[in-house]
Amino acid sequence: MSPLADDERIIEGVMTTVAPATADAPTIARVNIAPMGPIVNAACTRFVLRPFKTSTTYQNLKATGEGVFHVTDDALLIARGAIGRVDPATVCLRPATAVTGLVLADCCRRHELRVVELDDSHDRVHIVAEAVHSESVRDFLGFNRARHAVIEAAILATRLHLTGAEPVLAELDRLQVPVDKTGAAAEHEAMRLLRDYVTTWRDAAP
Repeated sequence: MSPLADDERIIEGVMTTVAPATADAPTIARVNIAPMGPIVNAACTRFVLRPFKTSTTYQNLKATGEGVFHVTDDALLIARGAIGRVDPATVCLRPATAVTGLVLADCCRRHELRVVELDDSHDRVHIVAEAVHSESVRDFLGFNRARHAVIEAAILATRLHLTGAEPVLAELDRLQVPVDKTGAAAEHEAMRLLRDYVTTWRDAAP
């Protein structure tokens, strides 16, 4: 990936997308909640997303062209989303304002997006989306070292197919140190879930 422009930054957050409507499936049954780190311009009007082609986020965005990106300080939610352990029924969701989708009620900011470009000729898809509605919900509490560590660990857990389990487990050991020093119960639970996920993946691998 080329260096970012001066007015760009990568923001880690949570993406909600919804699969195309079917006759018998309510919206809550079709929503996907997953972490995403788009490249965002300074005005937060243009988002470049790079999901893997195997991801549900990519499949939903290609099918519907709409989704919602949330800025959140909930590191446990990011971790759960990274390993597919978010039950939408346990998350407070409400209808989006300008797109067909659902938004997280508890977040700091949210940006409802509409896809304007999509290139899926490579394994890592390149999607450009424009914000059609944005709003602030509450102040951003901020990340301490533990929350930063959980986010890094969650990203590593999504790349097992590229790295294998052992390098990720070694990094989890390193990242556990700041969690032990500065983490609350949520961050400790997040690390436990991520470690269990990686070891299960390793034990199931051929």
